[in-house]
Amino acid sequence: MNRKNLTADQRRSATVEAVVALAASSNPADITTAQIGAHMDVTQGALFRHFASKEEIWTAVMDWTAKNLLARLDQIETDNPIDGLKAMFTAHVEFVIAHPGIPPILFGELQRSGETQAKARLQELMAEYGARLAARLTAAKAAGMVADDIDIPAAAILFLGIIQGLVMQVMMTGDFGAMREMSGRIFDIYLNGIGAKR
Repeated sequence: MNRKNLTADQRRSATVEAVVALAASSNPADITTAQIGAHMDVTQGALFRHFASKEEIWTAVMDWTAKNLLARLDQIETDNPIDGLKAMFTAHVEFVIAHPGIPPILFGELQRSGETQAKARLQELMAEYGARLAARLTAAKAAGMVADDIDIPAAAILFLGIIQGLVMQVMMTGDFGAMREMSGRIFDIYLNGIGAKR
């Protein structure tokens, strides 16, 4: 595709993809609009014809992350709640492997002081993700497939915490592909912890 002939929507999408790619090897806080433009082979001025500010670019990155991660979760089709939980876990891990720039962006955004549009969108993403996860856990409890006394909010936090821990480990080594092998073993421990009946 000729970058000079992109539509406005395509240019916005290409900008988001450039930020995600740059964040895989650079501190997101240090990424400048000049670097984004250089990565796309366009000028800063061209970027600001599609985004009013750098903050708007970051919000678009959060929108893209939410749309693509939640779409993966919504494609899961199974009537078995435990299989559904495993599929959610796997889908999230595979998303991170495919887009290693996303975790540094999310962690960086959470560390920023004050309220921003990007942070608000990240909070919305976590709420939407949490609702889907709680629904799976509730279905598992109703089906008698997890411990009767399971604390669903705590089990949801633990689920996400495991993924975040995995991400931290691979960010230190740079080997995101290692998540795939480790995740299966770790998820089995999670299922034991919630008293899953398989």
